[in-house]
Amino acid sequence: MNFFNSLHPYYCGIDLHARVLYVCIIDQDGQTCVHKEIPANPDKLKHLLEPFLGNFVVGVECMHCWYWVSDFCEDLGVDFILGHALYMKAIHGGKAKNNRIDSFKIANLIRGGNFPLAYVYPKEMRATRDLLRRRTKLVRHGAHLKAHVSNTTSQYNLPTHKVNLKNVSAREQLKMAFPDRVVQRSIDLDMAVLDCDAKELSKIECFLEQQARQHNPVHWHLLKSISGIGRILALTIIYEIGHIDRFDSVQNFASYARLVKCKAEPAGKSYGTQGNKIGNAHLKWAFSEAAVLYLRGNEKAQKYLMKLQRRMSKAKALSVLAP
Repeated sequence: MNFFNSLHPYYCGIDLHARVLYVCIIDQDGQTCVHKEIPANPDKLKHLLEPFLGNFVVGVECMHCWYWVSDFCEDLGVDFILGHALYMKAIHGGKAKNNRIDSFKIANLIRGGNFPLAYVYPKEMRATRDLLRRRTKLVRHGAHLKAHVSNTTSQYNLPTHKVNLKNVSAREQLKMAFPDRVVQRSIDLDMAVLDCDAKELSKIECFLEQQARQHNPVHWHLLKSISGIGRILALTIIYEIGHIDRFDSVQNFASYARLVKCKAEPAGKSYGTQGNKIGNAHLKWAFSEAAVLYLRGNEKAQKYLMKLQRRMSKAKALSVLAP
C-alpha cells in the first residue's frame, strides 16, 4: 500500500457525498483554516478553494461520485489524490462519526503522510471501463435467466433439455414441453429478456472494440494474439489495468490482480492469509478465465499444471499459471 507523503502549505480533506460536501482545510501546523459544508456544486467549491489555489492538495475517499471532483481539480490545476476505501479505517473508527469529523480526519491523514492512495483512473478511458463493467452485469443477468429455465424443468420433473437457447425454433420447442400456459408465459418472459440483451450486447461489444483500438491499439492486438484470450478478456485486461506503467514491479501487478495472498503472521505465528479481496476482482476473473481457456487442448500447458500440482493445490497452481 502506498501513502501520500508530499509536503504542501495546506491540505484539503473532503467528505464526499452525492449532494453535499464537507470541506476541511488545514495548514502544516494542523490549524484549521476552513471547515464548512457546501452543496456538491463546482462553483461553490471553487469559491471556497480560490484563496488557497496553488498551495494545497485535495483528498477524497474512493466512492461512486469522485469522478467530478477529480475532473474539477484537473481543470483548476490542483493536485488530487484518491483514498483507498478499504484502508481508510481511521475515518470509520471513533466514538462519534459525522461529515465534519470525517473531513477533518481525511485532512489530517494527508498532512501526516498516512493517506492510503488509490489509483486515479484516466479520464479519457473511465467511461469505457464503466460500460465494460456494465456489460458484465448484463451477461451475468442473462446467465441467471438461463439457469431459471433449466431449474424450471427440474421443478416439474421433466427431462434435462439440451436446447441451444440462441435458436428461436428450439426455444419454442422447449416452451411447449411445459403443459401449463402460465409456466410457458414465464419461459417466454425469460426468452424475451435474453433476446433484448443479446441484441444490445452485440452492439456494445462492437463499440468497445472500436474504443480499444483508439485507446490502446498495440495492447489490443497483442493480447488477442495470446492463446486463451479473446475479445472480452482482452478488453477487460486493457481497461482494468489502465496504464501498465503505474506498477513499479511484477509483484505489485500480481497483487493488484488478486493473484497473491498475504500471510498474517503476528508475533511470528501464522494465522493463515488476509486481504484476499483487496485488489481488482475484474482483473482476477479475466486472468482466471484465460488460464482455463489456455489449458484446453494444450498438452504442454496441462503438463506444466500437473508439475505445479505436485507442489501445491490445483487452485494455487491455476493462480500461478494465470499471469
